[in-house]
Amino acid sequence: MIKGGNAFVPTVPLRIAVRGGVDVTALLLTEAGRVRGDGDIVFHGAPVHPSGAVRLLGDENGTGWLETGLTAVEADIARVLVVGSTESGAMRDAHGLSVEAFAPDGTSVARYDVTEAGGETAMVLAELYRRAGGWKFRAVGQGYVNGLAGLATDHGVDVSEEASVPPHAPVQGPAPVPVQAPAFAPPPAFAPPPAFAPPPAPESSVPEPNVPQGNVPWTFGAVFEPYKQTGRDNEVITVDGLPPGPVIVDLSIRGDGYTGLWLLTRFNKEGDNLVNSTEEDFQGRVLTVIPENGRLRLKLSAEGPWQLQVLPLAAATLLTEDQVESRGPDVLLHTGGVADLALHYKGDDNLIVHLYELAGHDDPTTLPTYDNVVNEIGRRRETVPLPEGPLVVQMEMADGPWRARLKGVQPHSAPQNAGGDLAKVTDIRRGQGKTWWGRR
Repeated sequence: MIKGGNAFVPTVPLRIAVRGGVDVTALLLTEAGRVRGDGDIVFHGAPVHPSGAVRLLGDENGTGWLETGLTAVEADIARVLVVGSTESGAMRDAHGLSVEAFAPDGTSVARYDVTEAGGETAMVLAELYRRAGGWKFRAVGQGYVNGLAGLATDHGVDVSEEASVPPHAPVQGPAPVPVQAPAFAPPPAFAPPPAFAPPPAPESSVPEPNVPQGNVPWTFGAVFEPYKQTGRDNEVITVDGLPPGPVIVDLSIRGDGYTGLWLLTRFNKEGDNLVNSTEEDFQGRVLTVIPENGRLRLKLSAEGPWQLQVLPLAAATLLTEDQVESRGPDVLLHTGGVADLALHYKGDDNLIVHLYELAGHDDPTTLPTYDNVVNEIGRRRETVPLPEGPLVVQMEMADGPWRARLKGVQPHSAPQNAGGDLAKVTDIRRGQGKTWWGRR
């Protein structure tokens, strides 16, 4: 990877190797690019973040190691910086300076060889940042000639001698901008302006889940940059370069005619029917699977302007004991323990609900066989017993408004291990009582 390059990494506990004999630090930053306090700085004097999600493992033969449990990073942390620094000399004197991320099985998932180091004594080597419901690794290579003090000041740390800030207390200086982590929710509804012209398509993103208490993080399926297309009336839509596996197709149409959406086979013929609706101003989310070649072909029958998005499965709405209100087909996720799903359907046509249990299903490119749990016509109140998550709840057909919420949620039996079970490299050096930024 070259400077400025970026790539998705799996949302699993990662081990980060920093080579070149430099000292290693991690900074956990909010969306505003600032730490919340000293507790968000992981270094030899404070080797474990209070959340347990980031920890300094130590060093071995000139390589420093960090462990990052990405699924356990707090919701208001948007970026994790990987920093290298020297106590004597400059970064250009570090032989073989590089940063590399490894999955739990030892597979390298990202690497950056630093070739641009100069007279700096501290450098942001790389960062892990939230994107499209997952995490990306970026090769940064930004140096600071004024060392760790300059880097600290840039990220909201008061480096004055008298400054003494307890972990997670607000730092002095300008206060960080509070950022509310978005919960799992559908993107804003498509709302064409007058004359039914589709609106300009804003940059789409998949929200990072704000996992409620008792739920486990959602890790099934690939993450990718959402795809968006707008148009009018009938169309054949082709999306290339998607990772194989289950995805969500989000469709909104302004019009009162028939709406149909079909997968196209490799023979360019209609395959599975995803949408079959006469609802006015149709809006809904449907579930499909990207084939191994990464190419999705869809045939759309519509009257009026439309917007279509292809989203990772992680973008689905997370079920909780809070009520979800929507209309049309949808895709929901359950990650808690045994629970009951209460449904109130106000439509006049079919209500069809499927469950996909993912426990023990290890192939992220496919979905297991579903269980049909509801198949009724007209207004209904249903209570569906749910097994322990993770599972997908597919509202395959629901022409009309509906409400859903969980009842009687039991604790999940999976261990809540924030940092994974990766082995230590070496014992961590004891802190010497010095502040992190007080070093050279």
